[in-house]
Amino acid sequence: MAGSIATRAAYGAALIELAKTHPELLVLDADLAQAVNTSKFAQEYPDRHFDMGIAEGNMTGVAAGLATCGKHPFINTFAIFATGRAWEQVRNSIAYPGLPVTVVGSHGGLSVGEDGATHQCIEDLSNMRVIPGMTVVVPCDGNEMTFATEALLNLNAPAYLRLGRMAVDNVTDELPGYKFELGKGVTMRDGSDVTVIACGLMVQEALKAAETLAGEGISVRVIDMHTIKPLDEELVLQAAKETGAIVTSEEHNIVGGLGAAVCEYLSQACPVPVVRHGVEDCFGRSGPAKKVLAAYGLNAEGLAKKVRLAVSLKNR
Repeated sequence: MAGSIATRAAYGAALIELAKTHPELLVLDADLAQAVNTSKFAQEYPDRHFDMGIAEGNMTGVAAGLATCGKHPFINTFAIFATGRAWEQVRNSIAYPGLPVTVVGSHGGLSVGEDGATHQCIEDLSNMRVIPGMTVVVPCDGNEMTFATEALLNLNAPAYLRLGRMAVDNVTDELPGYKFELGKGVTMRDGSDVTVIACGLMVQEALKAAETLAGEGISVRVIDMHTIKPLDEELVLQAAKETGAIVTSEEHNIVGGLGAAVCEYLSQACPVPVVRHGVEDCFGRSGPAKKVLAAYGLNAEGLAKKVRLAVSLKNR
């Protein structure tokens, strides 16, 4: 899968392919099929697509009922609604009984740009990670999204999948020996001085930052941590022991997401300096996606600053 593609587009295409061999796959939308990229699925499989209207809680309850009858529903809406408005139903109707429903939150993070602060969801990973038994996945590109969609369909358990609005470069298909496995991070680049553990579109920015920092004599390891929960603790521990400093990078509030997960684990397993890179506990603003990301330091330049800080803390 060469070039650039939005993960929401790759997700929509993956659903159509998977439906050919998985009759249990159903798709439910909350009046956002066009935006979430499930409209083509609705055209291909009209008897397996249900538009539930702007009623996310009801959609969640219906999905739970379908899951008790041998189906695996993918419920779709914007991340702010999937993990905010419908949080109670996700917790009590899906997660508590352990039902095979995949909750899909599109337009996550600040990169929804012009949608503004009310729709720039920066709390979804935290909201889903705290629910017992919930798998949380944030693919970094279209190739990884395709594998993630299939893996979650076969998981037979509650899960949250985050989609992005803007197109991002495909990087995992260029990695020799790349393999997607839930709960297992991927080392995208080796390094010895510091490790950047990133998810979503920040993986691409981490690779750019690592290239820049190499010119300064800083060797940066880059890990694509597509599964936030369960966290790949073995890979995190190895990175902490071998490089001595960690930077986490996410298009999410630094409170409660990937950075929190890494800090919670390393604080008891292998305390090393950990610097969190993400949204600094504030709301976003409206504007073109790339300009908004740059304004909040969610790019290679902003990440490089955090890496330099982590190295300085390590060397104290």
